[in-house]
Amino acid sequence: MIDCYCGSGRHFQHCCKPIIENHSAETAEELMRSRYTAYCVGEAAYIHQTSHPKVRSQYRLEDIQNWSKENRWTKLEIIHTNKGNSSDNEGLVEFKAHFIAPDGKVHIHHERSLFLKEDNKWYYLEGSFPKPTSVQSQKISRNDPCPCGSGKKFKKCCG
Repeated sequence: MIDCYCGSGRHFQHCCKPIIENHSAETAEELMRSRYTAYCVGEAAYIHQTSHPKVRSQYRLEDIQNWSKENRWTKLEIIHTNKGNSSDNEGLVEFKAHFIAPDGKVHIHHERSLFLKEDNKWYYLEGSFPKPTSVQSQKISRNDPCPCGSGKKFKKCCG
């Protein structure tokens, strides 16, 4: 069994996989984690379908699929969650999604996402982007430590 891509410490088969297959997130954070995992495993349809119907037309399935596949997703950090429990109807999740772009540069997508629950189902509504910090994107060489935190060299891990 493989560990879940979302960083929960649980196995993928018992964490995000059933949520993606059944569209069954219980909380806003679970939806956030499962959407990140969907990027990792190329489940663009799930990302599209869990976008709120009011904004879904703004996102092209093909664009989601391309961004999902062209980047190597290395780590998800949940910074803060406000509300978004199973008894709430909205929640805010701030996160950082680390990835390596096709040019080999490391990037961090930092977002505060607003989620709404309607008809007992969570949806992504919109995101805002905190002011960027002074962390610079850098090119990773083959012998550098892998940015995913595995402790291995980049060439033996995500490279």
